[in-house]
Amino acid sequence: MRSLRFVASVLALTIAIPAAAALPDPVKTDAGLVSGVAASTDAVRVFKGIPFAAPPVGPLRWRPPQAPAKWEGVRKADQFGPRCMQGGGGGGRQGGPPPQPISEDCLYLNVWTPANAATDRLPVIVWSYGGAFTGGSGSLPQYDGEQLARKGVVFVTYNYRLGPFGFFAHPELSKESGHRASGNYGGMDLVATLQWVQKNIAAFGGDPGRVTLMGESAGGSLIETVVASAQGKGLFHRAISQSAPVRIERMATLEEAERAGVQAAEKIGAKSLADLRAKPAEEIQKGVPGGRPIVDGWYLTDHTSTLISEGKSNNVDVLVGSNRDEGAFPFFGVPRGDAQEFTAAVRQRFGSQADAFLKLYPTGSDTESNASQLAAFRDEVAWRVRSWAAARAQRGKAYLFYFTHEPPAAAGQVSRGAIHTAEIPYTFNNATPTWGPADRALAETMTSYWVNFAKTGDPNGPGLPVWPAFRDGASAELMILGPKVEAGRALDPARVALFNAYNARLK
Repeated sequence: MRSLRFVASVLALTIAIPAAAALPDPVKTDAGLVSGVAASTDAVRVFKGIPFAAPPVGPLRWRPPQAPAKWEGVRKADQFGPRCMQGGGGGGRQGGPPPQPISEDCLYLNVWTPANAATDRLPVIVWSYGGAFTGGSGSLPQYDGEQLARKGVVFVTYNYRLGPFGFFAHPELSKESGHRASGNYGGMDLVATLQWVQKNIAAFGGDPGRVTLMGESAGGSLIETVVASAQGKGLFHRAISQSAPVRIERMATLEEAERAGVQAAEKIGAKSLADLRAKPAEEIQKGVPGGRPIVDGWYLTDHTSTLISEGKSNNVDVLVGSNRDEGAFPFFGVPRGDAQEFTAAVRQRFGSQADAFLKLYPTGSDTESNASQLAAFRDEVAWRVRSWAAARAQRGKAYLFYFTHEPPAAAGQVSRGAIHTAEIPYTFNNATPTWGPADRALAETMTSYWVNFAKTGDPNGPGLPVWPAFRDGASAELMILGPKVEAGRALDPARVALFNAYNARLK
């Protein structure tokens, strides 16, 4: 395999950094001094649990992030902050540390830096986690930024509000906002993080003029919103999105989201916004359905795909992609229903495009239908990220990838393939106990591509297989990241045409 043949050359690509990060400690931020801790070695210093906004509690629940309170003395940044409100208690690796506690007071960020001085001006990457807008945090072990920092970037993770705290609209909220809008608070948390980065990251050795967004699944979708939003203008310069969004769908309007918000409030006995803000966070979490980004008329003036395709978004180059076995991820519940049920669902959803869909994804038997459901899910995600690349390629540069590598399964488990989220350990180079030489080589390759893109806007570099910029209709329009790293294609013209036609019906 080619990846095994160039292991040595790829390993040499890791950017050399001094044996010890000599960044002066404490570091001065606009709110006060913070003192970090060494990562696994002194080559990288970590600052955990830095507040980037005031706790969004009480009267600040469902408001844009406010500036954090200043503090005296030196704040020890040696512990991650709480996760935002969410269901369940999972989130750590098997056998790893337990996840942070859950709290409504959760707007904290974390910085990994290899800098020796504030004058180093290293490129910055800001990570947005996935979790269907209902779970996750920037402190999960799988998002540890040390290995990327060791390649010469300042890496930032943060928490954004989730579920009914991050994506809840209500007429009273819209009225008090001053913008006649409500609902996209999780997106506003990303904007506030980027504003913090612009003000403070230079003190950590980062370059505020080279900020790259990076995220997966819901995190990638959140990135798409800030790319499409005027609120993000000038705050970042490039974007990396992995497996997002996963479905072609129409975004809810403010009116629709407000109506849902009123209904949810009534169900928990809240007759006013004051009642809602007086409710305990646990009652809101349990009784109010989670949401997602909406077209609110202020943070988002139209569908993200429309704003991007029409050139009404922020002028940033992108690196986007998806995985070969997206639909095999257990959360998605694919396949769903027998052949007859799936055929009926296709005709209802695709309408005049249903016959074309069923020709490409036949349902002659339950076995055939199951395979078609997985293939259709995979291709819909691939089309979604491809459409973003195609729109960007008309005005700048876009790079598209297709992840096909099957991570080795743990003992006693069966591999599900290159499922949704499978690429994450490779983009962080955070090895699992089952990794072999091919896994390590691929992780070195992918992190080198990602860091190069953050540095220059181009993933290519010495010793790496050439990654062509996306060009619509090209036979080699993307990079296949698998046992063999090479340029290729994921979707044939018939599938591109099918999803193009379906998407056009939604506008």
